[in-house]
Amino acid sequence: MTGRWFITPGELRRQGILGMNARNGSYIAQLNARSNYPLVDDKLQTKHLALDAGIAVPELYGVIETPHQVRRIGKMLEGRNDFVIKPAHGAGGDGILVITGRMGEHYRRANGRLMDRESIQHHLSNILSGMYSLGGQPDRAMVEYRVKFDPLFDQVSFEGVPDIRTVVYRGYPIMAMVRLPTREADGKANLHQGAVGAGVDMATGETLHGVWHGRVVDQHPDTGAPISGICIPDWSTLLALAARCHDLTGLGYLGVDVVLDRDRGPLILELNARPGLAIQIANRQGLLKHIERVDARLEGMEAPEEAAARAAWVGEGFAQATG
Repeated sequence: MTGRWFITPGELRRQGILGMNARNGSYIAQLNARSNYPLVDDKLQTKHLALDAGIAVPELYGVIETPHQVRRIGKMLEGRNDFVIKPAHGAGGDGILVITGRMGEHYRRANGRLMDRESIQHHLSNILSGMYSLGGQPDRAMVEYRVKFDPLFDQVSFEGVPDIRTVVYRGYPIMAMVRLPTREADGKANLHQGAVGAGVDMATGETLHGVWHGRVVDQHPDTGAPISGICIPDWSTLLALAARCHDLTGLGYLGVDVVLDRDRGPLILELNARPGLAIQIANRQGLLKHIERVDARLEGMEAPEEAAARAAWVGEGFAQATG
């Protein structure tokens, strides 16, 4: 079943929908100091920050910073059949190259296509030139461990790795969704490239509705499997992990992306100082009432574990207020 979530301006206000202007002016500008942006805009810096705090991230195999290193990429990749290449300052999944295996001298991408070493070198050169970076500035390329996603999402993912995006407000996880790769998104978990976003019940960690290209969907477009009813394991632990990222970055409004690796467990993939608003469609709820409840109840900063435990109260309180 598919349909658009049409709603009047008055209903948007009643539902507590957060718009882009309010998000930018009232929350991002007020709670996210510019001096802290590099902590999340630079994925390499984010990775080191998380490691210093004892938070698990995908293993870093190497960093490419110069054309000379590009030419020697074959040596870095010796003995590695799968890996991910990504720009350190990329956004929205642009420039991420996922290699799932090798066939002789060729590398197999997540979509099944083969590419040779020269093609990988060309891609690395594009990253260094700033083709995928914020503002088009010269960049660095990261080569890292390819996450093997938990079989929990086998039926609702096409080739790529699903991730869990949680919006954290003043240390409180207030809304979450699972982003599910599709064929159209080339196996990436980015909504603007065609991935599916599935809302998550904050009290239980169970998936709800889905959103795909702004439309509400009940099934994955490639597999046909139902999106709702998937219970994410150790949900309270994942909320606590997301909450810790507030102290890690000093950002009062951020998105935390976590992947569930079948062998290594939860890994922080990246952090975002400007998380998108489609998460509200996936959950069929607005962020504003969650934010207002945190503001009304917050009495000084609490430990991340306490903030995570209260996330269930935030979700239940919203449901009671709008039910």
